[in-house]
Amino acid sequence: MTLPNIFTTDVSDNVIRRINQLKPTTAANWGKMDVAQMLAHCNVTYELIYEDKHPKPNFLMKLFLKAFVKKTVTNAVPYKRNTQTAPAFRVTNPRNFTLERNRLINHISKTQQLGENHFDGREAPAFGVLTKDEWNNMFYKHLDHHLTQFGV
Repeated sequence: MTLPNIFTTDVSDNVIRRINQLKPTTAANWGKMDVAQMLAHCNVTYELIYEDKHPKPNFLMKLFLKAFVKKTVTNAVPYKRNTQTAPAFRVTNPRNFTLERNRLINHISKTQQLGENHFDGREAPAFGVLTKDEWNNMFYKHLDHHLTQFGV
């Protein structure tokens, strides 16, 4: 299975259209997060790459993540509903819907503009060096999972 390429304008624009269909009152089809928390949760992926906001995994944790989690995150197989969330990605406090939505759209646009060649062979904080396809799968699959969770 090949996932849509988030680095293309058409795919990133489609994801952004889906995000713009969300409202502060959009209810989840499953899970515990509200829509603003979900947007903040999706922003964590980009914060790990673009901001120095979260602690990086230590050597042993990175070894564990590469061995046991990387494949699940970077392959093309969709996530199952109610999959356990990594601690860094847990969002339980209230969030501002508009702020989180705009941040996510900006992150997606920045990633698309940088392009797949920028990411190909670049190191991910938790998984080591990834190919452009692994980066694409990680970005697209996570967004699609949560947008589907909220019915868009």
